[in-house]
Amino acid sequence: MSTRFTIARLGSQGDGIANAEGGEVFVPFTLPGETVTAARLKDRATLMSVLEASPLRIDPACRHFTECGGCALQHYEAAAYQQWKRERVVQALKAKGIACEIAALVPCAPHTRRRVTFSARRTEAGMLLGFVRALSSEIIPIEECPISLPAIVAALDKLRALAGLVCATPKAFHMTVTVTASGLDIAVHDAGKLGDHQRRIASNFAMAEGLARLSVDGEIVVEPKKPVVQFGSVAVAVPPGAFLQATEAAEQAMAGLVGQHLSRARKVADLFAGCGSFALRLAMRSEVHAVEGDGPALAALDRAFRFANGLKRVTIERRDLFRRPLTFKELNAFDGLVFDPPRAGAEDQSKQIARSDVPLVAAVSCNPVTLARDLRILVDGGYTLKSVTPIDQFLWSPHVEAVALLEKPKRRR
Repeated sequence: MSTRFTIARLGSQGDGIANAEGGEVFVPFTLPGETVTAARLKDRATLMSVLEASPLRIDPACRHFTECGGCALQHYEAAAYQQWKRERVVQALKAKGIACEIAALVPCAPHTRRRVTFSARRTEAGMLLGFVRALSSEIIPIEECPISLPAIVAALDKLRALAGLVCATPKAFHMTVTVTASGLDIAVHDAGKLGDHQRRIASNFAMAEGLARLSVDGEIVVEPKKPVVQFGSVAVAVPPGAFLQATEAAEQAMAGLVGQHLSRARKVADLFAGCGSFALRLAMRSEVHAVEGDGPALAALDRAFRFANGLKRVTIERRDLFRRPLTFKELNAFDGLVFDPPRAGAEDQSKQIARSDVPLVAAVSCNPVTLARDLRILVDGGYTLKSVTPIDQFLWSPHVEAVALLEKPKRRR
């Protein structure tokens, strides 16, 4: 049974929110001001029809929109979408009492995402390869993806075939595909244990199709060419499943903001350094100490530094910064710092930074809520927030990246 709703605003996940009897109702794929009919179940509703459309409603870019679970906002006009995404950062900071000029959103172009995680499962009709429908375990097979690099879309048939070769489970599993300078890097997870014969067939297929690497649960099955990505002037051979920023353009935008802010620093700490997307660029001007909990990522960073030319000294430290953040006394050895934690943020590390004398700090985050919490700690510790720049590298999703730049006067000793 459908109910008529008027959409008042968008929620933090991009769903339309209607004020109804019994409380707010979330209606995906709707826009503020629209009148719609939807089938309600508690506080969520499935859109049935749009009776009065917003003037900001546009045709979606993909035939799978509303089904595959990957995009939430393809139906929103570009300028309004970008303003909404910037507002997510504005509101998060406002909720923590932080006043700062927020720059315009750095936009994300279609067909630029270099890293995509597919879901796959064997069925009686064959292999399913696609994305999971929102709030469901159903895999929607896809034939196109306007956010992804063309190299990924062009390989969909071969990826589906490869999924069939590595599948050793009746359950759903995941296949992460990364575009590198060497070709596609395929990392399979939870597909079951490969037998020797299955491994040989999958290996032969990967080589015949020109894949750079195939790994299963972190173990390399075959690696005809080391997958390489470029961080500034430095080539890095990334390990299986290594974290990379979703788009190269967003990474360059973030690195540019961080690099300019820390350009006067002679000695820089890079916390949650990953494979070195900031550290190896910063080393063009500064000595860098890179701290990261993931051993293979840190080893890749170190190896890239040792084979690079023209860099200042880069030292590494493997350390779980959630369990054992760098203390303020350790941080006082640096005159610049960048930290880029996972979505949970870096609350304990921020408390140590707040107590430190580091004059220049760049905070990078993919979660406005935890970024605002961490910035509140730094501001309360004496830092001045100079700028915040939202960056869209998760096109048509509710997720937004941001780079915050802070300064603190150096204390006399």
